[in-house]
Amino acid sequence: MAEHDLPRDTTRAAAAAGSGSGYMPGFGNDFETEALPGALPQGQNSPQKCNYGLYAEQLSGTAFTAPRGQNERTWCYRIRPSVHHTGRFAPVDLPYWKTAPNVLPNVTSLGQYRWDPIPVPDQDLTWLTGMRTMTTAGDVNIQVGMASHVYLVTQSMVDEYFFSADSELLVVPQEGRLRFCTELGIIDLEPREIAILPRGLVYRVEVLDGPCRGFVCENYGQKFDLPGRGPIGANCLANPRDFKCPVAAFEDRDGVRSRVVVKWCGQFHQSWIDHSPLDVVAWHGNYCAYKYDLRTYSPVGAILFDHPDPSIFTVLTAPSGQEGTANIDFVLFRERWMVAEHSFRPPWYHKNIMSELMGNIYGTYDAKPQGFAPGGISLHNCMLPHGPDRDAFEGASNADLRPHKLDNTMSFMFETRFPQHLTDYAAREAPMQPEYIEVWGRLEKKFDGTPGVK
Repeated sequence: MAEHDLPRDTTRAAAAAGSGSGYMPGFGNDFETEALPGALPQGQNSPQKCNYGLYAEQLSGTAFTAPRGQNERTWCYRIRPSVHHTGRFAPVDLPYWKTAPNVLPNVTSLGQYRWDPIPVPDQDLTWLTGMRTMTTAGDVNIQVGMASHVYLVTQSMVDEYFFSADSELLVVPQEGRLRFCTELGIIDLEPREIAILPRGLVYRVEVLDGPCRGFVCENYGQKFDLPGRGPIGANCLANPRDFKCPVAAFEDRDGVRSRVVVKWCGQFHQSWIDHSPLDVVAWHGNYCAYKYDLRTYSPVGAILFDHPDPSIFTVLTAPSGQEGTANIDFVLFRERWMVAEHSFRPPWYHKNIMSELMGNIYGTYDAKPQGFAPGGISLHNCMLPHGPDRDAFEGASNADLRPHKLDNTMSFMFETRFPQHLTDYAAREAPMQPEYIEVWGRLEKKFDGTPGVK
């Protein structure tokens, strides 16, 4: 079939081999998928002429010479090469989406902060106009650090596309359902799932069930990977087979004026084209988008005494240049059994070199049973003390230590080695809880100089 025989306004998707679904399982796999039979070349990457009149193009997520275990690239076979998907760029203003460095002299980031859920306003907001940056860390220009955002989406992107040259995005829905129509396939996403959208991938975001609210970790550095399990061994935590990569899907749409927005070094630019850039008919490689169901995460914890470090709950980690110290960790606190004997079971009081931004997906977080609502956020910055409030401390200190299941709970943490700086929006517009610091003010002095457990 020649290119001109294809329909002019159509979307086609492949069926995953043997499954009938739109996803292929595995993390870091070398996938191959085609939406039309024979569109994927066999035995070589760049034939003199591709079937269907397609163009061969490589999307590289790492340097060409990265070690084999870290090297990531995908070969795409598309209706038009990407150079045809942008024209001249013009600046576009997205004032609520901020990028590091974004240190404001009139905003104090030193402190322990918490916010109520940000309400979704009664207005048309897309993935781009509804992004609200809460914190930034590091420096995008040297590809270290991150930003944390809340997205508020009520409207689908129509004839509009986006990609970030700055970062990959980790998306954590809290309300509503979204569809990410990407160059490499379609991902439908709902609460209790996450998606990873790699740097440079073009996509459009549609509302399946709105309004939509959730969290985004924007990673400027090395991409997210599964953490090493060490003594845990080969199983539990996040298993590779539970990550799902979309099968090939493409749009062949001509004569439709479309906008492409690019994020580059913290600035946004737009370009206009007359077709859809989501035109990859087949692809193979290991640089792609994923989704993951957080309900498949298998936590490992204390089965005799004491509370382990929260790093035991790491789902994904983005390494830094320093071994064992992450640029970002994505940590999940989900339902689990508490069985430790003669131990204080909630997270203990501590100060940490890492800065911790937490979000509540649903339910109650055990260390803060009051005031941390689903959709809410807290920030405990580098080397600032934090821990259970008085009610949590008293409850855990005096509880009957029978086996107990923490149920109806799912919170997460974006943890980074860099201090997180508040944006002006986080400091002045978002619903900050000014009384949050007072949750520790009710802790009582129990020391009286006499021996024995009080």
